[in-house]
Amino acid sequence: MIAALQQKAILGTSKRHMAILVCGILGLGLITVAGNVQASALHAAAHDVRHANGFACH
Repeated sequence: MIAALQQKAILGTSKRHMAILVCGILGLGLITVAGNVQASALHAAAHDVRHANGFACH
């Protein structure tokens, strides 16, 4: 019983570590892309997303 609980706790910890790793990689990718894209392209993309979601931006 105790061994099963310990194993379950270890699996939960490894899932958390994997989630943190994936979020970190995605975050660094987002920062890299946003930091290297031209401002006009980023601005146009933001407008496209707002219009696609039905929000007015002007």
